[in-house]
Amino acid sequence: MIVRLLNMLLGLVLYAIGIVLTIKAGIGYAPWEVFHVGLSGVTGLSIGVVSIIAGVLIVIIVTAFGEKLGLGTVASMVLTGVFIDIIIAINIIPAAGNLAAGIIMLILGMFIIALGSYFYMKAAFGAGPRDNLMVVLTRKTKIPVGVCRLLVELLVTLIGWIMGGMAGIGTVISFIGIGVCVQIVFSVFRFDVTAVKHETLRDSFLKMFQR
Repeated sequence: MIVRLLNMLLGLVLYAIGIVLTIKAGIGYAPWEVFHVGLSGVTGLSIGVVSIIAGVLIVIIVTAFGEKLGLGTVASMVLTGVFIDIIIAINIIPAAGNLAAGIIMLILGMFIIALGSYFYMKAAFGAGPRDNLMVVLTRKTKIPVGVCRLLVELLVTLIGWIMGGMAGIGTVISFIGIGVCVQIVFSVFRFDVTAVKHETLRDSFLKMFQR
């Protein structure tokens, strides 16, 4: 259990580092970051806090449609936003100075996000809020999950862009590249995501406190 918790935390830290790298690349944010940064600019809240609020709202929606939550769902909802704010606050990742540096930072960020996803999913504490949203939409609409993901990401990109989030070549690269990066990382670690059996929040707590 301790090893799994450490894997989850490591995954979330890496995920947050990857997200900040894609933001600092400055050539257009990944879809959800376009939305988060845009909403942050409108509300005056930090990007991390906006990410947490969006996660809470998504969790409420997916729970209403019968999805079971896991410890990882809650941790992802809260800690990713906290880690993003900490990384931005300590300013350890500089902004890209030119297009070439921005592309390199964006690609590096996507690979780190993929690595974070590996550790996070390996822990088997449940999917993140946005992944659960894809599951709900697929189940309710019967539309393939890939199409649902694309439609949702196009929608949040558009809304975020209207609110002032940066959409650009980096957004296009992210649309295409994140799936490739995840596939490469999972292949390197020989990780079969379909073999993972995620625990519910209740099951995780029972295991933690059992004698």
